[in-house]
Amino acid sequence: MARALLYCVMIALAFAFVLPVYLLVITSLKDFSEVSLNRMWDLPTRFSLESFNRAWNGGQGTTGMRGSFLNSIIVVIPATVISCLLGSMNGYVLSKWKFRGSETLFTLLLFGMFIPYQSILVPLVAVLSSVGLYGTLPGLMLTHIVYGIPITTLIFRNYYASVPQELVEAGQIDGAGFFRIYREIMLPLSAPGFVVVAIWQFTSIWNEFLFGLIITNDPRLRPVTVALQNMSGSQFTQWNVQMAGALIVALPTLVVYIFLGRYFLRGLLAGSLKG
Repeated sequence: MARALLYCVMIALAFAFVLPVYLLVITSLKDFSEVSLNRMWDLPTRFSLESFNRAWNGGQGTTGMRGSFLNSIIVVIPATVISCLLGSMNGYVLSKWKFRGSETLFTLLLFGMFIPYQSILVPLVAVLSSVGLYGTLPGLMLTHIVYGIPITTLIFRNYYASVPQELVEAGQIDGAGFFRIYREIMLPLSAPGFVVVAIWQFTSIWNEFLFGLIITNDPRLRPVTVALQNMSGSQFTQWNVQMAGALIVALPTLVVYIFLGRYFLRGLLAGSLKG
């Protein structure tokens, strides 16, 4: 009886979770004339991908998001790779090469995770302007790399804490130095940690909106999340095109989770017993 009740609750929760996705999909497949509150749950009368075409290429009062999609790709991939490598190096130092004040430095790094984006916008714009990166994709990329260092350092530091210190000492006995131990001992063991951090960073940067809106003041450099928001018109919103755009924006993160999701929990739990 208890198990049956549990299944009922789980099915109800799954249904509640899937319902908005169902609405998103069927609305994106409808013609604009079929979109209304009274018929919002009805299936489309005919199958059409026209709303996806307009969300991607634009037309009829809609600005396509193709260019913005490429902008996001240009920003997200290097920012994810670089922040993963920096977090890995930081975690390696803070877990295996501890020095006086390393715990204090680690604590200060963690504070970076709790700083709201809104509180640093003015100094961020001033710094980027002073180095000539304001209004550019490299400036947006640099911002995401710096903001990602605390969380990537935390994950890698905890992950490397589970690696036996004897491996590092054995490498030192064999004459290996700091970088060789990292390259030949730690990196081959780091795949689960890299998967977790890469998924986290990719999803965070891809879905981020505020930095993209503030830093890229040129419409041609907008990331895809800003382009999706701009797709809604000032007079009325073409909800079928808006929903199609939302599905296009969600597609990369969905693909990442489909191919790497099974490694995510495994890597997340690795090192969770040591801190």
